Amino acid sequence: MIKNTPNMKPAFSMITAIFLIVLMSSVAAFVMNLSGKMIQETVTNYQKEQATLYAKSYTEFAIMAATSQNCIQDITDDIGANPLTGDGYTILVNTQYIGSDLVGPKCNTVGATPITTATSKGGTIILDTYVRYKNPNAPNVAISPWITYHRRTLQRL
Repeated sequence: MIKNTPNMKPAFSMITAIFLIVLMSSVAAFVMNLSGKMIQETVTNYQKEQATLYAKSYTEFAIMAATSQNCIQDITDDIGANPLTGDGYTILVNTQYIGSDLVGPKCNTVGATPITTATSKGGTIILDTYVRYKNPNAPNVAISPWITYHRRTLQRL
């Protein structure tokens, strides 16, 4: 056994240990906070990219349907378990037509009457695609908990 020397205090090692434990717990709390923020940002980026891909996919689907039919109506769809609780996406594709060659009586046209020119050979479709999803950072907020991605496309048929 080592005897205490007169210059060394017996409680110094206890104070050093407590100081190191407090320092390590502070560093651990900082790392956990930073990890949580990184996960939150990753989820936000993932949902934004997913909404972008859904908007592109549904826009292409609407263009394909418009070229194979006389006219198409608005497209609505829910993707995921339940978009109202934040587990998915709500998709709406609004369609409007410019020109009278391909426009039927039930088609959504821009203005009261279809826009035509002397040289118009076909119709043009305007697609507004909206993809809505709940904000993952504030799903229960009463004021604007939804994030909406909008894509507008003008396509000649």
